[in-house]
Amino acid sequence: MKTNVENIKAIYQLASAAERADGSSWYPVSHCVALELADRYKVTECQAIGVIAALSPRNRWERNVHDAESLISAYVAAGPEQAVLTKVCTFTNNKNKAVKILQAVNPTADDVRAILSGPKLKEFFSCILGSRKEICVDGHAYCIWNGGRTGLKDVPAIGIKLRREIKADYAEAAEALDVPPSALQATTWVAWRRIHGVTK
Repeated sequence: MKTNVENIKAIYQLASAAERADGSSWYPVSHCVALELADRYKVTECQAIGVIAALSPRNRWERNVHDAESLISAYVAAGPEQAVLTKVCTFTNNKNKAVKILQAVNPTADDVRAILSGPKLKEFFSCILGSRKEICVDGHAYCIWNGGRTGLKDVPAIGIKLRREIKADYAEAAEALDVPPSALQATTWVAWRRIHGVTK
């Protein structure tokens, strides 16, 4: 019995029926949100999802979507100079990545991933784009895997080796529970937020 896999499964088992439904639909619903932004502002699907992913660090989902729309709207109306001035609730470097994604001409998914560069951002992008096998490893996913709550500022750097191990354990737990890996990650995240009163 592998402790980390059991930690993940334990949080899933604590999820209510509503939380499991929410987790299962979280990325598909997020995809629909991105498609609405793409259609409204005439940017590509990959650009809309890429902007959302770029602006996601330390950002509540509702604010993440609001920021994405504000930045896309400013870019479409007045160009990159105005977009750069748009207030968002994440890091300046991430806002710059979002603007760069909007400046790209018909970028492919791989083009957007290259601009995002960070592994968590690329994973989040892929999950919203529709990958059911991808696992987005952020600080909360680490805490669930590790079996205890840690303040996000105290989560250790998740390097290549640790990230690979965490993703393998989520995949193993997902297979045992017969749920898609991305849905397992989203469901445990939803349950974890409720259990610990997490707002971001």
